Amino acid sequence: MSSARKIIHCDCDCFYASIEMRDNPELVGKPVAVGGSPERRGVVATCNYEARQFGIHSAMASATARQRCPDLIIIRPDMEKYRIASLQIHEVFARYTDKIEPLSLDEAYLDVSASTAFNSSATHIAQAIRNEVFEAVQITISAGVAPNKFLAKIASDWRKPNGLFVVRPDQVADFVANLPVKKLHGVGKVTAAKMQRLGIQTCSDLRELSQEQLRKYFGSFGERLGQLAQGIDEREVKTERIRKSVSVENTYAADLPSLDACLRELPALREQLAIRLERHSEKYSIQKQFVKIKFHDFVKTTVEMLADDIDLANYEKLCADGFVRGNKPVRLLGLGVRVAPIDRDKLEDKDYNQLPLSLDPGTP
Repeated sequence: MSSARKIIHCDCDCFYASIEMRDNPELVGKPVAVGGSPERRGVVATCNYEARQFGIHSAMASATARQRCPDLIIIRPDMEKYRIASLQIHEVFARYTDKIEPLSLDEAYLDVSASTAFNSSATHIAQAIRNEVFEAVQITISAGVAPNKFLAKIASDWRKPNGLFVVRPDQVADFVANLPVKKLHGVGKVTAAKMQRLGIQTCSDLRELSQEQLRKYFGSFGERLGQLAQGIDEREVKTERIRKSVSVENTYAADLPSLDACLRELPALREQLAIRLERHSEKYSIQKQFVKIKFHDFVKTTVEMLADDIDLANYEKLCADGFVRGNKPVRLLGLGVRVAPIDRDKLEDKDYNQLPLSLDPGTP
């Protein structure tokens, strides 16, 4: 690990909800969520900390959130307003470095290793960014400072909301030793459960395993886990992100009862997809078409085929092939394409990004 690197991970606090509270001060202190309607099978995109006290979280069904908190105020997303705020935030970032890797509208890595601001102090730069974002956008942002991306991301969550936490190079070993393994990037529920069965609770426990044991228990992921347990992460902050797919989807207020009902929805979805593809047509070429189906019992299936455009007849065939896998009412339909960069020499990053999915019917 190169101790010379200085990475800041910036993460806005409950971004969408913070913007809504900024624009409507009457919401402050009340449980607020931004997302789709409970009556239209919407989901929560984000919520404020008052709502989180009721166990509400992102990706939760809005109907479930309302059950947990009858007084929950659910606001439909205003993506254009959030994009404007995001641009303002990135203008602040750009004052300190041009090495910015956006992860979403409200989250980014910054490499400030070469910055001379504040006598090259990453900690003071992070604090200045937090102050300037609050001044420009009137929302709070948490930041983590560390020698690599892995630790910076963990650090930004350490003192949320509105916090700053720093892991200096000489603190890495001790900090990581006591870190719960569930905090490691890539450790999901299945891997976490396996670790628990093996008696692995912290990175210190993980360090006790040999390379052979890591491979035995975790396969090819074992080597990466061993590095993270030592606080090692050599990934660079990448300013160019490669997209691997573009898609649109819709969750329907009433289940689509038949294949014919699904087919009738395809032209409108295809039109939405064409609009989204316009902004990427110069950089990417289409490699495949795919259809995503979620049945009324939440079982999902995806069908795809090789293609170089968004031919409606192909989507109709894919939809038919996918529908027979369940042959039951459909709650969600999605259309998309797999894409590849046209100029691979200019786009070398292997970190992929997908367009955000719809929150409920009609959400852009």
